[in-house]
Amino acid sequence: MTVQQLDVIGFGNAIVDVIARSEEAFLDRHGMRKGGMTLIDEARAEAVYADMGPGVEISGGSAANTMVGIAALGGRAGFIGKVRDDELGGIFAHDIRAAGVAYATPAAVAGPTTARCLILVTPDGERTMNTYLGAAQHLTPADVDANAVASAGVTYLEGYLWDPAEAKEAFLKAADIAHKAGRTVALTLSDAFCVGRYRAEFLNLMREGIVDLVFANEAELTSLYETGFDAALAQLRRDVTRGVVTRSEKGALSVAGEDLVVVPAHPVAKVVDTTGAGDLFASGYLHGFARGFTPEESLKLGALAAAEIISHIGARPEQGLKALALENGLRV
Repeated sequence: MTVQQLDVIGFGNAIVDVIARSEEAFLDRHGMRKGGMTLIDEARAEAVYADMGPGVEISGGSAANTMVGIAALGGRAGFIGKVRDDELGGIFAHDIRAAGVAYATPAAVAGPTTARCLILVTPDGERTMNTYLGAAQHLTPADVDANAVASAGVTYLEGYLWDPAEAKEAFLKAADIAHKAGRTVALTLSDAFCVGRYRAEFLNLMREGIVDLVFANEAELTSLYETGFDAALAQLRRDVTRGVVTRSEKGALSVAGEDLVVVPAHPVAKVVDTTGAGDLFASGYLHGFARGFTPEESLKLGALAAAEIISHIGARPEQGLKALALENGLRV
């Protein structure tokens, strides 16, 4: 077996987030679904950006955020995702490497510009995302670093990557390499609307054993099975080796066969911005999972990381997560 060099390697859309506060009237004016993620073209991205208030540019992308969180906890994380050789591509590459994540995917020298996600945060802390995938959707099987995947304890794949055809092939190639190396393959369902687009395909990935560990929030889980929460959770137990479900203020849980572990949400003084809450929850859980921690320990690390991220604007940690975990009596 290949010697393990990384705890987790993530595959996802390499995106630069542009985050701005917004009133709900702005969402209505632009016909946006509050709380969801909508794929847009470059022309719409420019129109929305021009109408947004002052924004903050922060490197993002769901799986990339998760890998940054793992690195912040002291874990060894890598990321595979495509940018263009433009200004935003340079920002993305610099930021993720500066955060301690291994990143070596070659930038595209032609084609669409680097992806961006325009995020509107309403006064209640809810985020509405408009994503132009640009260069990110041109991740191909040739970009899969087989040695890096084989050397990672967990290969983590974001559901958003299931949209572009070539990225889907890269996803499947990575899962195959990971399993042949005896590693775990994890999938985050990403978004209830994403689940709506690919429900049958996601269920097939689970039931065929292509993924071993699935992350979902309550809305994604009930969308996946088109039923109530309890019935959906019961079906999740049957369809995947391990499932992890976040439930906002109701906490989080993990299931594996007949085993069920539940932890409460970590207290937070004020919810400022929910952008990245699920991504950082996955950071904590995956860090613990990759290091052999108990499900309860892993869930608590996830809850702590999610609480830190929703206490400020942006989907990257502002506090040192490792120190924060130790202060709260959690091992890292």
